[in-house]
This record gives sequence, structure tokens and C-alpha cells, in this order.
Amino acid sequence: MVRIEYITALHIIFVVSWFAGLFYLPRLFIYHVEAMAKPDPDRSVLAAQFKVMQRKLWYIITWPAAVLTVTFGIWRLTFNTEYYLTSPWFHLKLGFVLLLLVYHFTLGRIFGQLQRDEVKWSSIQLRLLNELATILLIAIVFVVELKDTLSWLWGVAGIFIVAGTLTVAVMLYKKRRAAKGV
Repeated sequence: MVRIEYITALHIIFVVSWFAGLFYLPRLFIYHVEAMAKPDPDRSVLAAQFKVMQRKLWYIITWPAAVLTVTFGIWRLTFNTEYYLTSPWFHLKLGFVLLLLVYHFTLGRIFGQLQRDEVKWSSIQLRLLNELATILLIAIVFVVELKDTLSWLWGVAGIFIVAGTLTVAVMLYKKRRAAKGV
């Protein structure tokens, strides 16, 4: 019989791997979009390299890790289905995981566009989008670790504070780059 600890460990390992892809892929998008504004030959050389890096990250790390995260998460659920399905904290976690999947598929759409040399997002929009994974990670970890002890009001307020702080940081970064002429 497989022990739940092994399934939990594998679930956590693939969550970490998935987030590695979700954190790094938008950074590659940002660099790719900024490279597209450069003159040739820099633009074509950099764009080609970013496409290769994005493809490897998307197909070798991010997608497999997402599938294995969900697989081991569902397997873990089968050890105590009634508890999880009747726990409000678990419903909230599932909501955040669904948002994470929407984020994942949004990155997939952007990935496809950039592979076709279609630039539909600015680098600042991608920087802001990149922070969404951070916010979801924080929310999921706090919900899972604090479960029913979490004051939902303070938890939601904390998520908005983190989101606001990250947004302000991105905007300040943009102003600093503009002042330097970068």
C-alpha cells in the first residue's frame, strides 16, 4: 500500500517544479518582447533564442509538472475524500488552484503568440501578470497551512496588500527604467 506521505511529497515536489516554470516563463516573455523592439540582427537572434528557451521550459518542465501536480493532488485527495470535500479551506484552495490553471493556460496562449512572433502584451503588462503567480502561491500556502485557523478577513486583506505592494513595485521599477532611458 502506498503511504500518503509519499504522495504528499511528490505533490509538493511537482508544485515547486510547476511554480518554477510559472515564475520563469513570464520573465522569458518579458525579455522576448523587449528583444522584439531591438533592430536586426539582435532582434532575430534574441527572439530565436527566447523561443527555444520558452519551448523547453513549457514542454519539459511546466506542462509535465502541472499534470503531475494535479495527478498527485487528486491521488492524495482519495486518502480522505470526505474530509477534504467538506472542508471550507479546501474549497478555497481549489478555487485558487483553478485560478492558477487559468493563469497557466493564459501563459500557454502568450507562449503560442510569441512562438508566431505575435507581440500582444507589453513588457509592463507581462511584469504585472508575472506577479499573479506569486500572489496565488502565497494564498495557497497560507490556506493549506492555516486551514480553519485563518481569519478569512485578514487573509483576504493580506492577499490584497501583497498584490498592491507588488503592483506598486512594478510601477516604480518602470519609472526607474524610464528615468535611466532603458
